[in-house]
Amino acid sequence: MAVAAQGSSFVKLFLTKPSFPITTTTTNLSLPPTNRRPLFVFPPPQAQLSSPKKSPKDEQQRLSFTISYLVDSCGLSPDHATIAARKLSLDSPEGHHLLYPPSYISNLRDVPSPERPNTVLNLLRDHGFSTSQISSLVKKRPVLLLANAESVLLPKLRFFLSIGVSKSLLARTLASDPTILTRSLLNQLIPSYNFLKSVLDADDKIVAALRRTTWIFLEDHTKNLVPNINHMSETGVPGKCIQLLLTHFPEAVMQKSHEFREITKQAKGMGFNPQKTTFVLAIHALSGKGNRSIWDKCFEVYQRWGWSEEDIMCAFKKHPHCMMLSERKINRTMEFLVEEMKMAPRSIAGCPVVLFFSLDKRIIPRCSVVKVLVSKGMVKEDWSLTSLLVPVEKVFLEKLVIKYQEELPELMDVYRGYTTKL
Repeated sequence: MAVAAQGSSFVKLFLTKPSFPITTTTTNLSLPPTNRRPLFVFPPPQAQLSSPKKSPKDEQQRLSFTISYLVDSCGLSPDHATIAARKLSLDSPEGHHLLYPPSYISNLRDVPSPERPNTVLNLLRDHGFSTSQISSLVKKRPVLLLANAESVLLPKLRFFLSIGVSKSLLARTLASDPTILTRSLLNQLIPSYNFLKSVLDADDKIVAALRRTTWIFLEDHTKNLVPNINHMSETGVPGKCIQLLLTHFPEAVMQKSHEFREITKQAKGMGFNPQKTTFVLAIHALSGKGNRSIWDKCFEVYQRWGWSEEDIMCAFKKHPHCMMLSERKINRTMEFLVEEMKMAPRSIAGCPVVLFFSLDKRIIPRCSVVKVLVSKGMVKEDWSLTSLLVPVEKVFLEKLVIKYQEELPELMDVYRGYTTKL
């Protein structure tokens, strides 16, 4: 299967259908797995020649001009431009307006084209980068202004566009973390893509993983990803569940192998079935110090609402991500259901999915309808969370709004929030 670049055949990728466990000796992984050195185009060694050191005055002029360029052309603030300028050197107008690292300036006989930084900026603008996004990218990786726009940066942009990354997403992603542009297309990005395609099958899943973290293209996949994926397969996790975890929560699969094994062991010890989707969601919820801290905080919040440890574990096993909600989200939902709807706090533990629903757009409108129907004696008061909040909107409207519209024509207004009483 070949992947065509937009208007270019700069790379052909041969892919095989994913299989588990995976190895690193398949055809699509034949390229070297990693090359972390930035790929720029500097003059060849023969173009280098020692020259007298620049005077302090010359260096100060170059620094001042570099700062001005970064402010005027790249949108950096003076403070950020000053920091970035230490990594670059910009000759005065008489010196061809060039950006180049100080270590190279003193050694070069032939100065490259003065168009280089401008062509980089033009390339980014042509690919939909806003002024603020360019500013963010340059602030984080100012040396990218030294890259050859045509031979180094453009092929990488075309590559990501060819696999389905939209221009807007690409701009947002690279502005957030431009490190990916410093990696070799042939030695890092393409092998990473080949590996991801061998596991995930579809480009849209790869794009979804990239949306979560650029490091999915930067890490050496043989280090942690391959061992962790193989461990899941050996544990009995189905391929579709592995794809789910890698697509939506790649950072969980990228953690150190020994830590990942401990978490899978912990999830099994809690009673999660490796063949169920909840198993990989539990892995995500238990992965990393950040997630574990959120888990502990959620545990405390639920306890304050009267849930026992057994209640909490019951909810966690039904919907693992209920232990990743914010304290404010939990409290707002629980407060409404317990205080306004007079529900027993522990009953909510049996249907934790309701904690994920929008309070203003789903829970309050539906509960308002039921309160009116109960007050009119049209439905029983012992309704369940599952029957009220879980059904899709069309089903809810048919069962509890449209069905009673002849008798209560204003019921739709109650649902839409136009009125609270009939």
